[in-house]
Amino acid sequence: MGKSNKALDNLYLIGMALVVIGFILPMFKVLGQTPNGFKFINFKNSEFCTIGSLMIIAGGIAGLVFNFLSNGSKTLKLAALAASIIGAIVLIIGFNDNVVYKAIGKGLLKHAYIGFYLVVVGWVSAIAGYLKSN
Repeated sequence: MGKSNKALDNLYLIGMALVVIGFILPMFKVLGQTPNGFKFINFKNSEFCTIGSLMIIAGGIAGLVFNFLSNGSKTLKLAALAASIIGAIVLIIGFNDNVVYKAIGKGLLKHAYIGFYLVVVGWVSAIAGYLKSN
């Protein structure tokens, strides 16, 4: 057997950390504003954007925790990754509720900022790390 590369062994962990970091950084730039993921959370009106945002950050944090606590339980890691990605789908569906969200939703990639790209790279890394571990 060949040597195992330590960075490749931790690819899932790196990916989920990028999801959390990307959520904290500005995700979009629209109408002179650069909101991070927490700006989409509004507990007064629990809408799709709030639910989706909470799922993204909770999935990212859970993925980090499950990586350390569950002794590599693949099912829990997959559940955390899936929750984060499903949260993004719910968030995109919720963009139809607000004027600012509609402006972002119409040109999602046009308005994307560093946090958005880090989250996407984190998902790709986490998926690659999960598949590599199987």
